[in-house]
Amino acid sequence: MTWCRLVTARVCRWGGDLAQAPKGKAPSFLVYALRDPIGANLDRIQIIKGWLDADGSPQEKVYDVAWSNGRKPGADGKLPAVGDTVDLSIPSWTNTIGASELGTVWTDPDFDPSVRAFYYARVIEIPTPRWKAYDQVKFKLDLPKGILLKTQERAHTSPSGTHRKVSVGTLFFNRFAPGKDDNRLPK
Repeated sequence: MTWCRLVTARVCRWGGDLAQAPKGKAPSFLVYALRDPIGANLDRIQIIKGWLDADGSPQEKVYDVAWSNGRKPGADGKLPAVGDTVDLSIPSWTNTIGASELGTVWTDPDFDPSVRAFYYARVIEIPTPRWKAYDQVKFKLDLPKGILLKTQERAHTSPSGTHRKVSVGTLFFNRFAPGKDDNRLPK
């Protein structure tokens, strides 16, 4: 049996409700992303967890779960920037930083089965020029200070929720449909 068939037989896909977790278990997520063939390399994959606290106020925590270039989180737990290859004089960038693909299995270290939560994955590319940078060069524009000329494109999945207690979730990320998940797997 291929790993794709094994995974799809045993998990909830993004956008679904996760089932009752066995006692003492936290949800695990398989995340995998490929860069767009003509796009920028990938900086990192994040899992975003949201929930309501005891007062009913929305809370959110962002976990960096896979990243490129062998970086390590600092003492503060934050991952250093991937770097920047953008040349605003052309404008262009090079894929000499980042990774063409990233993936991992991540388990929620802060899981509390009594709290309803949702999870979604976000994939972030390395810095690239914004369209304003291309316009600035092509039309020889003198843009006002403060105009952002670089960006890091992002794509995300649909959330999976713990409307019931959580077991396991999975993600198969389709970069060609940013912001949408693709529940179809290769045969």
